[in-house]
Amino acid sequence: MSELVRVLLIDDHNVVRDSFRKVFSPPNGFIVTDELSSATLAVEACTVCNPDLVLMDVCTEGGSSGLDALARLRERFPALKIILMSGFDEISYVPRAKELGADAFIFKSKSTEFFLDIATKVLQGGKYFPEPKSIPLPQGETPLSEREMELLRLLCAHKSRVEVAEELCISEKTVKRHIENMLAKTGFSSSVELIIYVISNGWINPNY
Repeated sequence: MSELVRVLLIDDHNVVRDSFRKVFSPPNGFIVTDELSSATLAVEACTVCNPDLVLMDVCTEGGSSGLDALARLRERFPALKIILMSGFDEISYVPRAKELGADAFIFKSKSTEFFLDIATKVLQGGKYFPEPKSIPLPQGETPLSEREMELLRLLCAHKSRVEVAEELCISEKTVKRHIENMLAKTGFSSSVELIIYVISNGWINPNY
């Protein structure tokens, strides 16, 4: 009999963990060896339980970000298979997860059987990421570019223009130009209006 795939499950909802524990079970070739409600201790948990696969939510208990934990895990365990997931239809999660080195990203609207299928493919060296989405703009203009989305996400996280410039390693003048381009595309008169629009409609979550 082949050895079971060891899974670390990180999600702050008991019902979700219960569902995944049932499908990632010995009959399917898996075993959940540890569970966390917060991604804060992801590195420590991997050090102790040595999983083959981490299945982790983006938004976890105490405001701990699965994306931040992904970056730490990838640095510490470069060969570890990591699947991120989310119940929010947030458009920046997928590209950020991909950039940080996740092996797959799955929205929770998918069935547990789909998760099992993707996990099997990931363990065989495959990748899975949903098709990228764009914010539906009021004027229906050209979608925001990846750079504009990156900048907008930082503005939504209450970063000043100076802080955005520093984080993206660009000048304040360039930040201003990007904002002007975004306003021209969306038809909003100020960056505040644009930020309120994307946050209130759930396109960007400023907390994760």
